Amino acid sequence: MSDILETRHEKLDLLREKGVDPFGGRFSISSGVKELVDDFKEGAKAVVAGRIMAKRKHGKSIFCDLRDENAKIQLYFKADPLGADSFELFDSALDIGDIIGAEGETFKTRTGEPTLAVKKYTVLAKSLKPLPEKWHGLKDVETRYRQRYLDLIANPEVREVFKIRCDIIKNIRSILDSKGYLEVETPMMHPIPGGAAGKPFKTHHEALDMDLYLRVAPELYLKKLLVGGFEKVYEINKSFRNEGISTRHNPEFTMLEVYTAYGDCGTTMELVRELITEAAKKVMGKEKLEYQGKTIDLTKWETVSFAKIMKEAYDINPDDDEKVWISKLKKSGAEIEGKEIGRTAILNLIADLIEPKSSHPIFVVDIFKELCPLAKAKKDEPLLTDRFELFMGGIEVANAYSELNDPIEQRARFEEQAEGEIDEDFIRALEHGMPPAGGLGIGIDRLIMLFTDSPSIRDVILFPQLRKET
Repeated sequence: MSDILETRHEKLDLLREKGVDPFGGRFSISSGVKELVDDFKEGAKAVVAGRIMAKRKHGKSIFCDLRDENAKIQLYFKADPLGADSFELFDSALDIGDIIGAEGETFKTRTGEPTLAVKKYTVLAKSLKPLPEKWHGLKDVETRYRQRYLDLIANPEVREVFKIRCDIIKNIRSILDSKGYLEVETPMMHPIPGGAAGKPFKTHHEALDMDLYLRVAPELYLKKLLVGGFEKVYEINKSFRNEGISTRHNPEFTMLEVYTAYGDCGTTMELVRELITEAAKKVMGKEKLEYQGKTIDLTKWETVSFAKIMKEAYDINPDDDEKVWISKLKKSGAEIEGKEIGRTAILNLIADLIEPKSSHPIFVVDIFKELCPLAKAKKDEPLLTDRFELFMGGIEVANAYSELNDPIEQRARFEEQAEGEIDEDFIRALEHGMPPAGGLGIGIDRLIMLFTDSPSIRDVILFPQLRKET
């Protein structure tokens, strides 16, 4: 490797000796490579730019593959009309991985391959490190995640995943905007962690001399906006949980949260169904998704009762206390670690129980009140909440509920479950009156996993969190 790096630096020096800037500036193209190839006409003049991905010398001519963001095209270099000196410099000083601009005229080779005969080229960036060995099949997971730029160069299908991600988010925004929702931004640093269960990241603000927490969810701030008079708001936000990393969890993740004044759990159920189905149709061109060997049919949506599942599978009732839960779960053979059962363990149990139904989306409703400190209780069943968890392909993708807007009940819930300071400003906001509302949260990263058939959340996050490189 040291010899290769030394050679690259020698070529860098050669370019400078010849008066060529190895790291050029602004360069104007006539079209992207994909447009040039899709609308290919022989004899057309074109100016393109991209990275050299292959280089083949045949006597006094050189062929190379140039790739930009969307496609590749073959370039053809020859001393005439390029000029002997310019041709020799390209031959001796440029490598696979270098970024160039090329101007010329199109033609097709004897095999019919669209090609650009280069009359002039411009060096835009000299690559001082070579692409990894067998770059065209880069599979090492550690390298792919840690050096995502190499992953994007080596695997065009990875770039496609992130383009799909952008298109899905764009489509969601378009639908919400068309329905009159206002996109807002709320703080990422909170004086009191709240809005969702999860261990927060802690930091300290020097000027104010106060501890702050990276948000675990934007929920409480968004509901304060409902108090303030905004009736439809949403935020596509970064949230943070100082917890474990897995195929479905990253410490930094993207959520969509939507709040609709005068709505309820049913309102959000209709909305999430529309958002996901329309994204599938508009972005993917279909209503059936393939995920890890399963087909998820978005034309069929089912609702199941959490309370009924727990009763039938574990004989657990909504008025059982936690010790009874644990005892019954362990007696039935469920894997419960320690003496406490948290939300994650419950969600895992639900996922396992509804796995046979994973060929279509499942709304899990009738969730116990003690698991939902911010949700309204059902009027006819006060131990259950008007809430749903949405599962697709065995993965929890979204949750929503009729928001609790009774400040007295909210304080009592907080005090009952308090592990730290209660957000008094949120209670104060509710005391000024918050309209009945439906709130919805969608895990964007997990949704993209399903749309792109990605087995790990790290496959759909450009730069996932990793251990420190050793």
